[in-house]
Amino acid sequence: MNEYILPAAAVLLIILNIISFCLMAYDKHCAKAGRRRVPEKVLFISAALFGGLGGVLGMTLMRHKTKHWYFKLFFPVFLVVQTALLVFAYLLYGGTV
Repeated sequence: MNEYILPAAAVLLIILNIISFCLMAYDKHCAKAGRRRVPEKVLFISAALFGGLGGVLGMTLMRHKTKHWYFKLFFPVFLVVQTALLVFAYLLYGGTV
């Protein structure tokens, strides 16, 4: 049972970060096209639910939402906190560094 937890968690993290990145890309596309945008709340929720890396990459690579201080502050904070939680959980369940 335990041997499946780490790979399943890794797959889930990858999916969550891809979703977060894609939401940022879609919002950037909509902004350029003058179409209806993704609500900022949705972007924040996707980054907060372990999509911090995808959000930061989307913000950085596409130069999207970089003028908003709250995105520039909280997306990296989400990433740091999520990384710390993942390392802690990995070590707690018998992993080694």
